[in-house]
Amino acid sequence: MNALGPALAAALAQSLGTRVISASRLAGGDINEAFAVELGDGRRVFVKANAHAPGGLFRAEARGLEFLAAARALRVPRVLALSDVAPSFLALELLESAPRRPAFDEELGRGLAALHRATPGAFGLDAPNFIGSLPQSNVAHARWSDFYRSERLEPQLERADEQGRASPAMRRGFDRLFARLDALVGVEEPPARLHGDLWAGNLHVDERGAPCLIDPAVYGGHREMDLGMMRLFGGFSERVFAAYAEAFPLAPGHAERVPLYQLYPLMVHVNLFGGGYARSVESVLERYG
Repeated sequence: MNALGPALAAALAQSLGTRVISASRLAGGDINEAFAVELGDGRRVFVKANAHAPGGLFRAEARGLEFLAAARALRVPRVLALSDVAPSFLALELLESAPRRPAFDEELGRGLAALHRATPGAFGLDAPNFIGSLPQSNVAHARWSDFYRSERLEPQLERADEQGRASPAMRRGFDRLFARLDALVGVEEPPARLHGDLWAGNLHVDERGAPCLIDPAVYGGHREMDLGMMRLFGGFSERVFAAYAEAFPLAPGHAERVPLYQLYPLMVHVNLFGGGYARSVESVLERYG
């Protein structure tokens, strides 16, 4: 219990209706503390906590998990309790991991296709949320290109500019890109139900060896956003993409659009971490300039 501290342990006990027996710290999170918690009723739960969480962070994550679960496509952890006031926390079912089963990659590809087919009906979401620790606006737009520019790329560019991380070359590159964006985004498709931050660290394996999704940054958007993010940092086999394309064939020109849809997560990394990500953004912008 010492790992949690008395205030968090008491808040969890009150929310979950049973006392906390013990807690062990888990590794992995850059933003939040993470714990495996043993409860008096025999359950083991996963708990995220953050004494300095932005307002609404855990509520947004809980809503995001429910948004994904509504598609009945891939497993996500069930939300058990949350608090957005100190001590802020999110309690989820603890997914114990087993080795990946033989068809894991194909199940992931087909499941992701089913998730994307379960359209939420709009480009956007009914509330803002977060990507990592950064705020993410989800004001709905009728056209994908308008949403991508106004709710994704422009806010990140403005943030980078305010932090002194947007070079003149980057700003010029975005000006050129925005002038051509309508023609670059691909054919019109219904909004897909997106995970929104689908890198390998947000893919989990459950006790059956099946794929699960965690840590979402959801919204309705172009499905190639998730696919581009998956290719940005690696960790997904070509079997995943082949199974996806078989279940939900991609529109012509999708390979040429991969860098376009990697711009958003790259800009998020510029604003979170700086470093060489700005040059990566400039290289993508040169490609479309």
